[in-house]
Amino acid sequence: MKIINKLKQLPNQKQDGTLPTVSTSGETYSRFNVSEDIVSQQKETVTSGLWSGGVGTLTTFFTSSVQTVSQKRHYVDVFNAATSDETRAVQFAVAFGHVDGNGSSKLGTEESPASKAIYSQYRQLLLNKDASRFVTAGSGSTDYIYAINIERARQKESIDFGNWEIPLQNITTHTQNATGSVTVGSNRITLIDDSSIVPGGTTTESGVVYNIVSGSIDNGVHNTTNPVYYGLFYPTHGVMILDGKMLDQQLGFSTNLTASNAALSEGNNHYLLFNSISGSAAAAGGNVGFEARNEQEITSTHYFVRVKNGSFNFSNNPSYVTGSVGDFKNPSYVGNPKSYITTVGLYNDSNELLAVAKLSKPLLKSFSREALIRVKLDF
Repeated sequence: MKIINKLKQLPNQKQDGTLPTVSTSGETYSRFNVSEDIVSQQKETVTSGLWSGGVGTLTTFFTSSVQTVSQKRHYVDVFNAATSDETRAVQFAVAFGHVDGNGSSKLGTEESPASKAIYSQYRQLLLNKDASRFVTAGSGSTDYIYAINIERARQKESIDFGNWEIPLQNITTHTQNATGSVTVGSNRITLIDDSSIVPGGTTTESGVVYNIVSGSIDNGVHNTTNPVYYGLFYPTHGVMILDGKMLDQQLGFSTNLTASNAALSEGNNHYLLFNSISGSAAAAGGNVGFEARNEQEITSTHYFVRVKNGSFNFSNNPSYVTGSVGDFKNPSYVGNPKSYITTVGLYNDSNELLAVAKLSKPLLKSFSREALIRVKLDF
C-alpha cells in the first residue's frame, strides 16, 4: 500500500515544483516536462465477466464438504468446480432468512435459529434503520427471503446492473429438510433487474436498489407495463434478495416454514434455491447459466516518455563494452552507438523506484532514431 500511495502522489509533485523522473538504459535519469508529459485523473468504467477468469456465464455449480455443519445451516457456498479441482473457487453463496426463525431449528441449542440470524443480517446491511422487514413489489412485506450473495472478489466495485440474468427451475418435490432429495421440474424462468425501465433505481441508505423482475438480457423486462416482481437487487453490495412468497407461488418451492421450536423445523431451505439454479443449467444441458458482469472505475495516469535522438544511446550493461578501457564490444558502434530500450522505470525525487514498465520487444535507439513511450498506471 505504501508503493501505491507514493504512485498516486507522483502527479501531485508537479504542483509543488518537484517532478518525477524516468530511468532508461544508457543515461541515468530524465525529468518529465510537467505540462506536456503527464496526464492524470483519467477515469474510465471497465466491465468484465463476473466469474473466475473473467467468465461471463457460470454453468456448473458445486457445493463443498469443507463447510462445517453450522455454516451450512446458515448458508452454502457455491463453487465453479468440484472439490477435486484445485482451480475451483467460491462464486457466490445462497442463504434463507425468516424474520422469526421459522424453517430452521433451535431445538437443544442456545443459539438463535439460523434463518432468523440471516434475515437480521441482511436487514441491517440493506434496509433503512427504521425498517423491520423487506418489502417487495411482488408481495409487499415479506417474512422470509432467499439471498444470493456474490463473492466479494468477483464483484469488484459493483455488479453491472442491466447485465445479469439468472435462470431458475421449478421445484416439483423435496424432503422436509432440503439437504435430502430435491426434484426439479421442466419449467424455467429467468430473472433480471428493472434498470431498463427504472433508470437510476431507488436510492436508499445502503445505496441504489433495483427490483428483480421476470425477463432476459436479450429481450428485457417481460411485460414492461405490468412486470412480475421477484425481489430486490443491490448492485454495490453484490446481493440479490428473492421474495420467498413469489418463489413458492411461481416455482413451487413449498418453503418449510415450521416454527423453530417444533419438530421437523430444520428445513435448510437455501438448498432449494441452489437446486433451482443448478438444476436449470443441468436441464438445459449446460446451455444456460448464471450470466453476470462486474464493473469498476479505473483512474489512470499517463506518462509520455520522450526519448530524443541524442539521449540514451549508450548502455550501462557490462556486456556493452570490453577490455580495461571500456571499448565498445561491437566495433560498429564507434561513432554510431546504439542501445535497445527494454524497460522504463518511474522514480520519485527520493530516488525510489515506484513502477516498472516492460516493452513488448526491445526498441532500437540511436542518434538517428527517437522514441515516444506511453506508460499508463491504473488505480
